[in-house]
Amino acid sequence: MAELQKLHDAMLRGDAKTAAAVTRDALAEGAEPMELISKHMIPAMDEVGRLFQCEAYFVPELLLAARAMKGSLELIRPLLAARGQRPLGRVIIGTVKGDLHDIGKNIVASMLEGGGFEVTDLGADVASDRFVEAIQRSNANLVCLSALLTVTMPSMRTTIEALKQAGVRERVKVLVGGAQ
Repeated sequence: MAELQKLHDAMLRGDAKTAAAVTRDALAEGAEPMELISKHMIPAMDEVGRLFQCEAYFVPELLLAARAMKGSLELIRPLLAARGQRPLGRVIIGTVKGDLHDIGKNIVASMLEGGGFEVTDLGADVASDRFVEAIQRSNANLVCLSALLTVTMPSMRTTIEALKQAGVRERVKVLVGGAQ
């Protein structure tokens, strides 16, 4: 069986190539996809979060770890889908209209995906009607709105109002986040 400590360590280092290679090898040797996630990938990301909290890691390390996790998840996700594994929930995430900053959103999206959620990332500078359309197309039960700039915070309110007007607000929980 592949040396799974290498998966954990690669994620801590933000080494996406090694994380994907170890994941690929482990899956080829019959490792359970959910076990890779729950016993190796999530603990690694928990450690990354702890290191960030105690200021041993900074945003670049978070991004690299998230990229490593995302690469491994891309290999695992089709296997889970083929087995009929249902996600914990469906998430629509994006940075609101007028804001191009997406580092925090990308980290949150990766963490949610690693935690078992199906994530649709709309990107940055997302108009409220795109959030509405994404909700209407999917069975999303969670919407995450991100804004870094103070001047774009009103776009969060505009988006929530658009969800209400479209009649989809009661179908979803809304989370808002950002530096402000």
